[in-house]
Amino acid sequence: MADQIDSIRADIQSLTSTVSRMANKQINRAQDKAVETANQAEEAIRQNPLSAVAIAVGLGFLFGVFTRR
Repeated sequence: MADQIDSIRADIQSLTSTVSRMANKQINRAQDKAVETANQAEEAIRQNPLSAVAIAVGLGFLFGVFTRR
């Protein structure tokens, strides 16, 4: 019985380690994608500053309208 408990404990530790590694990989991928998207957005703003300002003003206006209610 004790051997089975030790075996189960080792399996759980192994599973925990595997899940942790997988989660860290996914977090790293998400961070890389977020940085890439931010860089793309920054470049789009540099190429079209007037459009970016117009969009920001429009979104601010809509946000104000919806939060006023």
